[in-house]
Amino acid sequence: MASSTTTPSQPDRPVRPNLAFRQLRGRHSPAEFAALVRRAAREIGERVSCDARYIGRVEAGEIRCPNYAYERVFLHMFPGRTLADLGFAPRSSVRGRGARPAEDTPLALVSCEAQGAVEPYDPPDGFQPPDMNHPQDTYETHDNYEESDVLRRLFMTGGGATVAAATLGPLGSTIDAVAADRPVRRAGSSHAAALEEAVRRIRLLDDRHGADGLYRRAAAPLRAAYALLDAGATRQTTADRLHSGAGELAISVGWLAHDSGRFDDARSHYAEALATARMTGDPGLEAHAFCNTAFLARDAGRPREAVRAAQAAQRVGRPLGSARLMSLLALREAGGWAGLADRTGCEQALVRAQALFERGHSDADPEWMSFYGEAELEGLEAQCWSTLGDWRRASRHARRAAELQDPHFTRNIALYTAELADDLARGGRPDEAAMAGLRVLDLLGQVQSSRIQGMLAGTARVLLPHRRASGVQEFLDRHASTPRVV
Repeated sequence: MASSTTTPSQPDRPVRPNLAFRQLRGRHSPAEFAALVRRAAREIGERVSCDARYIGRVEAGEIRCPNYAYERVFLHMFPGRTLADLGFAPRSSVRGRGARPAEDTPLALVSCEAQGAVEPYDPPDGFQPPDMNHPQDTYETHDNYEESDVLRRLFMTGGGATVAAATLGPLGSTIDAVAADRPVRRAGSSHAAALEEAVRRIRLLDDRHGADGLYRRAAAPLRAAYALLDAGATRQTTADRLHSGAGELAISVGWLAHDSGRFDDARSHYAEALATARMTGDPGLEAHAFCNTAFLARDAGRPREAVRAAQAAQRVGRPLGSARLMSLLALREAGGWAGLADRTGCEQALVRAQALFERGHSDADPEWMSFYGEAELEGLEAQCWSTLGDWRRASRHARRAAELQDPHFTRNIALYTAELADDLARGGRPDEAAMAGLRVLDLLGQVQSSRIQGMLAGTARVLLPHRRASGVQEFLDRHASTPRVV
């Protein structure tokens, strides 16, 4: 995974700071303004992973025109203004030009299409590849599909590496090269940006649709990421971004394996991320890898390992200064103590997690923690009480988790409601359990998760002796007729 550096070529167009956007931010810090952007997105049904780094790149002029999701959010925040009023360039000026060779960019995605590589899964009508000669544009403009439906279709119905190449822009040529066993070109900043965007897309699709349909599709970008590391980078800063991006992608793919019941695959991917973190001295990535390792160990029936991994994550993560990160890691530790039937240890970790959570957000919060809000806190606490057999407490927290969850996180709503159904069933409330189970079944058309289906199967077994209770027979019949994920 050696990387080498060369003198970067000079861009032929200077980057101009976006002073208009900076003025609109006012006295808010970049992190505070990013939080306002995320809140505005929720108000109009959009889902963006905006953080302080993104705001900084906009203000620095690196993002000359936002993607369509961000455009809708910004125009909602500042009604009556145009993109030009916000300091952005016209979309036509950063899209649609043919790719020209450049040392710091990959082969154009057009070349794959010309060879028929993406048939029969061609991009939607009207798709234009980004201007590959200006990698600062690529970060935003390669994300020009209406992502919620189109990306789901491409990832979940497509054909492996071909589809990944068609949906991941600059990373696509590398995916094609790896699939064809061709040499991989040295990586540039556009590769790093595309890799970071691949991580965001996978997380977004998992939040909405679950892991089962995504896992095999996500393997191609991961292989491409490590091929890029082996090929080296044009700059050291790019090499650092590639290592971080590859590690985060390994964790994301590991989570898809984890959530779809492929525990051995997940363990391998998390170990790969951990090795990458330690080789590059990246404490944020190391804490993330340990965090997921702890979660996996709990689910795989290794609670003592879960405690040790969570504690290791806390040692590494504490200097990063994120109270929310430490809160999540305390919850991972609590899950391990619950698995060991150590109620005292579990309660102490839960109290610590709640206190850290109440400190609120900070600039130090990692981007990958966008899922961690009050709903997730309640959901993870529900799982602890469920493991300890306290069904009343478990159902109370699970119900609150489902009520608090952002409606765009469909997979988590289904998960928390499935947890609620199981807790109610085991707590002797079969009619309420059946109602909750039916709500989960209504969501399974949008979500593919072996974890959730496994939970429902357990609930159905518990409810079998209670067929005469209100709604139970309907739930059992619908559950029996529901196709299983394979």
